[in-house]
Amino acid sequence: MGLFFWGMKGWILKNGSLVWEDQLPDENQTTEHVVCDVLTSALNHRDVWIKYGKYPDIKENIILGSDGCVIFDGKRYLINPSIQWGNNELAQSDEYSVLGMPTHGTFSDKISISKENLILVPDYLTDEEAAALPLAGLTAYRALISRARTTPSDVVLINGIGGGVAMMAFQFALAQGCKVIVTSGHQWKLDLAIKLGAHAGYLYTDDQWTKRLIADFGGVDVIIDSAGGDGFSNLMKVIKPGGRIAIYGGTHGKITNLNTQVLFWRQVSILGSTMGSDQDFKEMVDFVQKYDIKPVIDEVFPLSQLELGMKKMETGQQFGKIIFQNQDLR
Repeated sequence: MGLFFWGMKGWILKNGSLVWEDQLPDENQTTEHVVCDVLTSALNHRDVWIKYGKYPDIKENIILGSDGCVIFDGKRYLINPSIQWGNNELAQSDEYSVLGMPTHGTFSDKISISKENLILVPDYLTDEEAAALPLAGLTAYRALISRARTTPSDVVLINGIGGGVAMMAFQFALAQGCKVIVTSGHQWKLDLAIKLGAHAGYLYTDDQWTKRLIADFGGVDVIIDSAGGDGFSNLMKVIKPGGRIAIYGGTHGKITNLNTQVLFWRQVSILGSTMGSDQDFKEMVDFVQKYDIKPVIDEVFPLSQLELGMKKMETGQQFGKIIFQNQDLR
């Protein structure tokens, strides 16, 4: 606690509301922590779920926010939001957590963070683009590359284009040379994705979308999904024999209608994926620099308008990341 400095302010979770006030000491600080100025931060669905009590083990009096571009010692850094992943590349440790609850996050003017979680921002990225990268980029990289092990010859389906992780997986797959297909419940999102390089897009609200995809492409080799739920049965219809489905979320709930006969007969692999290791994070940043990838940004708000950004995400109208600027530091 000795590293805590009075004067830090942030959006603190209190009884389901976010209140801008002084930070409380973070009991998890160590001598390896340094205090950084937060230039920009980015919103994730995780933040909205925590606010509304739809996330496990919620801790009050904590500043939310898992993404940030910060200044330390005159240099810009990305924050790796994976805390204490551990030494096992296959899965996170029992001590693992995500920045922004239970530890103070980036919706603040300053943050105290371990030096091990800082990595220099690629020079070509703006402050806003840098803040958009960490959590979405890490999650997408592990799901697509570390877990599904995509190759340039793969046909990849991104199920539910528009959110931060889906957009990064989309960009990463394109950079690899994959043929990329997307789905959405909104035609305008499909149109934007096609402009950015998608080979095709299908409305998952269309009962015939799986038949159309199979007629057009014969199926897909890899699926990246964050929905689960009843719609998962449609993914099983379009996956090719030997295909891989990487799941990094479950916004539509439990998968209740999985046909196990299709699963084993087609030799399909279902791969769970959560965030990523420190090694994944370093490899992801190297990958982004190699291909000059810039995260897609939907809209930029002042940090004082955090609630407006959250309301936009709740309606599902974003295409790319929602960013917050700390106006006092610009």
